Amino acid sequence: MKIFSIIVLTGGKPSEIRASESDLSQFGFFQRGSVQEFMNFTAKTLVERTGSGQRQSVEQDEFMVHCYLRPDNLAGVIITDREYPLRVAFTLISKILDDFTATFTPATTWATLTPNAANPAFPQLKEQFVKYQDPHSADSLMKVQKELDETKVILHKTIESVLEREEKLDALVERSNALSMQTKAFFKTAKKTNSCCSLM
Repeated sequence: MKIFSIIVLTGGKPSEIRASESDLSQFGFFQRGSVQEFMNFTAKTLVERTGSGQRQSVEQDEFMVHCYLRPDNLAGVIITDREYPLRVAFTLISKILDDFTATFTPATTWATLTPNAANPAFPQLKEQFVKYQDPHSADSLMKVQKELDETKVILHKTIESVLEREEKLDALVERSNALSMQTKAFFKTAKKTNSCCSLM
């Protein structure tokens, strides 16, 4: 999962880039300029074709381009790989736009901003770009899901390890001092009753 670019724009025709952050290190040195140009072009085109207050995602080759145009005409675009979670991408866009609005107030100042002028005054863009490269650590719901998945794997391994030692449930029940004689008898009866229905 990877974020390639985050771009803040003002909407309209033409839309204009106000701040941006990119990581194009996976591309060849001589390709990077063209790739950045294409990403900027795609971001501007998508913002121009997004309605006020709308969110949309489009596929472009091996990339996903996520866009949100706020009613105040401020837009955010994130370009990611296809595996990057949609919900996390839009959470990041909203966060970046909120930070941008807090940094550059009033909105009349947006028209004069260029990435060269905005980026030094807007360090949150780079910070969030780096932080959200791993959506599991940046997003609390993704983090919880990852922990649940890891717990499931651990539990699965634990059950497998018990089976590998060839411990039989019957033997454990029989040796248990915590179970009453009545519970042990119930377990044996239930096992006999269910044995006719088990598949071998």
